[in-house]
Amino acid sequence: MRYLTLGKTGLRVSEVGFGGIPIIRLSMEEAVAVLRRALERGVTLFDTANLYMDSEDKFGRALAGERRRLVLATKSIKRDRAGVEADIHQSLTKMRTDYLDLFQFHQVSQEDDLKTLTGPGGALEGVLRAKEAGKIRHVGVTSHSLEMAQRLVKMDVFETIQFPFNFVEEAAATELFPAARQANLGILAMKPFCGGLVDKARVAFAYLRQYPDVIPLAGWDTVAGVDEVLDLYDQENVVTQEDQEAMARYRKELGDKFCRRCEYCQPCPQGVLITPAMLYGIVAHRMGPAKAAEFAAKTMETVKQCIQCGECESRCPYGLPIAETIQHHLALFEEHCRAAKITGNNS
Repeated sequence: MRYLTLGKTGLRVSEVGFGGIPIIRLSMEEAVAVLRRALERGVTLFDTANLYMDSEDKFGRALAGERRRLVLATKSIKRDRAGVEADIHQSLTKMRTDYLDLFQFHQVSQEDDLKTLTGPGGALEGVLRAKEAGKIRHVGVTSHSLEMAQRLVKMDVFETIQFPFNFVEEAAATELFPAARQANLGILAMKPFCGGLVDKARVAFAYLRQYPDVIPLAGWDTVAGVDEVLDLYDQENVVTQEDQEAMARYRKELGDKFCRRCEYCQPCPQGVLITPAMLYGIVAHRMGPAKAAEFAAKTMETVKQCIQCGECESRCPYGLPIAETIQHHLALFEEHCRAAKITGNNS
């Protein structure tokens, strides 16, 4: 395991980090075992979010007593000062720490989000106050919109950028990372397994390790999964012809149905939360059906408002069959609710 400096933060972090979504579906004991295995194998960067249900609780339980050797990162989707201050307090409490090494504004992809969080009474005010108080040491941002991310890295506000990057979503390599490097931002890669759609660790990380200053955040839910990836880091990286052919197969399979979360489809005139509804299948795969149904209930209820007007599809740069996909996901969600016996507004 190599250790790198995370851009202008000056933080020393492991060359691969731990992403906190998949442990949501695990019991506390199972999650603790997976987290501690990563720690034993040399992982020092642990990234989660206030939004990820009990993920922060599990981080706190597993990593207690190891604070000095860790870099803890979390995120908040809140755009107002009061909301983000409450989230920061909650994150500190759940993760059993008195400071966060890296706090990130979560999923800043829309112009309105950026204006709100940087405006009067916005989340940025709350974060800077928390930084002055020693509760936060460094500030970063995450996005799924390439256009917005290109703006964010030039704002001289953030110290890190987290963006989807894998052998399917490759644009950031040439269209985002050079500007991030020029600004000396730390670069974090979410979705190394394409949001759980790629099941071959060797193929995923053979690609990612070609970019040694980009730190992938691997979402693990088994001890064996931790070992599978970290064993690769004990070897020299070689991208074989077989790896390249596997990547090509995945690209062909996912290319016509893979939501990149750019959010050009939004807002919906009917109030449908299109992007998260498009991702329900991935969420169910990563969290498990019961947890996914609980997590995504409010989102999936909005799908019932879809009138299939086609406006979102006309704005999608990838030509995705959005209406068909979200209706399919609604049916899947309702099936999961029945299986989990979730009733009321969640069914």
